[in-house]
Amino acid sequence: MSISEQWKDSVSFSVENIGGIDQTEVDIPPDVTVLTGKNATNRTSFLRAIMCAMGSDRVSLKGDADRGRVELTLGDTTYERTLERVGDGITFEGDAYLDDPEVADLFAFLLETNDARQAAARDAQLRDVIMRPVDVEAIRSEIRRLEDEKGDINDELARIESEKRELPDLERRRNTLREKIEDKREELADLEEEIDDSSRDVEQGRKEQAELEDKLQELRDTRSELESVRRKIERQEDSVSSLKRERSELEEDLAELPETPMGDHRDLEAEIDRLRSTRQDLNSEINELRSLIQYNEERLEAEDYELLQDGGAAEGGSVTDQLVGEDDETVVCWTCGSSVDREQIESTIDRLKDLRSEKVEQLNTVKSDLESRKEEQREVNQKQRRRTEIERKIDDIEDELDRRNEQIDALKDTRESLTEEVEALESEVESLESADFKEILSLHKEANQLEFEIDSLESDLEEVTDEIESIEADVERADNLREKRSELVEKLTDQRTKIDQIEGEAVESFNEHMESILDLLGYENIERIWIERIEEGDASGAQTRFELHIVRTTDNGAAYEDTIDHLSESEREVTGLIFALAGYLVHDLHETVPFMLLDSLEAIDSDRIAALVEYFADYADYLVVALLPEDAQALDDDFTRVTSI
Repeated sequence: MSISEQWKDSVSFSVENIGGIDQTEVDIPPDVTVLTGKNATNRTSFLRAIMCAMGSDRVSLKGDADRGRVELTLGDTTYERTLERVGDGITFEGDAYLDDPEVADLFAFLLETNDARQAAARDAQLRDVIMRPVDVEAIRSEIRRLEDEKGDINDELARIESEKRELPDLERRRNTLREKIEDKREELADLEEEIDDSSRDVEQGRKEQAELEDKLQELRDTRSELESVRRKIERQEDSVSSLKRERSELEEDLAELPETPMGDHRDLEAEIDRLRSTRQDLNSEINELRSLIQYNEERLEAEDYELLQDGGAAEGGSVTDQLVGEDDETVVCWTCGSSVDREQIESTIDRLKDLRSEKVEQLNTVKSDLESRKEEQREVNQKQRRRTEIERKIDDIEDELDRRNEQIDALKDTRESLTEEVEALESEVESLESADFKEILSLHKEANQLEFEIDSLESDLEEVTDEIESIEADVERADNLREKRSELVEKLTDQRTKIDQIEGEAVESFNEHMESILDLLGYENIERIWIERIEEGDASGAQTRFELHIVRTTDNGAAYEDTIDHLSESEREVTGLIFALAGYLVHDLHETVPFMLLDSLEAIDSDRIAALVEYFADYADYLVVALLPEDAQALDDDFTRVTSI
């Protein structure tokens, strides 16, 4: 069920002690809702209450309250979250609509301090903002897993293909063995018939004949055992040669791998720990700055004149101390008995925002460095694991070689013993020869040799047949392996292009919507605002960045490229909002997040605000906009208006 199918009716909000709100209940119907009123009418506080119901923690309690509550009712379903002040922080309890509000905070809740909106307006690292919700490391890990699996299949297919090329020779050998066995059997049948004829001419039952027969059988069995031992020795020696070749190949692979000193490992781990600590510190500073800005904006809106709070996270003293100047030790306040211009307070808040933007840029740089170090550590660990694995395999091969050499020595001793036994039996058989048995003895020896040769040929035939059947089974299995490999290649392609696809869609979406909105709003002498996706680095360490381009035209129609610093405040705000809309669409928030929130549009003139709101209304089921009354007048009269919160 889509969002549009779920959210067809009005939703109800009940809010207590949020921002500057004591208590209020507001119904929000689908389409556009305009929160209109002068400053200090709790419009921003209500937007943050909506964010809270959705799951965001970017909300504050009323200054004089220890507990707060937001309740969202949708049909028969109610979502409720409670806030409680604990020490210097706030804890949240209850059920929110979204399990993870991070992406919505970034691209759906477009208040003035929104990161995506500010990043574009200030020409920050746009690519990092778009990719922030994407778990790049998980994608890379999945790519490595799929590549390993595909490599195993390729190795197996290569082995099967190599064996398949041996099939014609094996089949010819099998046919040759069958023909030899048939010839030997025919020869043995003729010989046995001749023995039967000769035996009838010799007196039956003679003790010598019986003894001779026993010795001949014993000789045949011993020769067969001797040949079996010889074949075992050959197989063991072949295995030893194969193991030595494998050991040599592994030693070559081992020589190519670096032996990373433990000191290098520790230096890399220490650098990663340092970067993680720096990232944590910056996150804390940014969160404190965000809370400080949010708190004081809400106080400013509600005209709840309290002292501007200490940020506490900046270096060299509090954030406020730095902003009011090194020589000014007084605390900037809302009302302290003396007259303070509102513009001074707003200016101080703007400088807090600038500091927060600087910290965000520092954080992005630290994150990039940390990711590079972690990737380097993964490569080092992977090579070290490979080295350990090869060394273990070499040790196993050495153990196997020792074991097989011991078996070969034992088999050779057995061969020597059996050879002596055969020679002794042959001497005994020869001693039993007599004139009467000379011919039949010769026939028996010949038959004995034929039986031995047939046994040997049949053993060879069995081995060749087993090998052919094994190869044929592998050949049949190869089709399934190829199909599985094709599926892996498709998955690899999807994973490898996922990041490129998100980046490409974001750039395309921004450029398309920016072109449409510029035509719609009619800014003079701005020809085009667009993002270029630039790839940097080589194939092993390729990275991308987004570069924002602004093309203006002179009065005589000549085009030239400008910078975002030269845009008007109105133009920068529109650029930031369109960038946030691109993120909203590329991360499919229109399918999962019903609300889009807009605030602080005063820098844009009324007619353009009206056009912008209608443009955004096409992409959200509930678009809630906070506007001053003079700006709200330009909007369509059919839009719902909320004038009291």
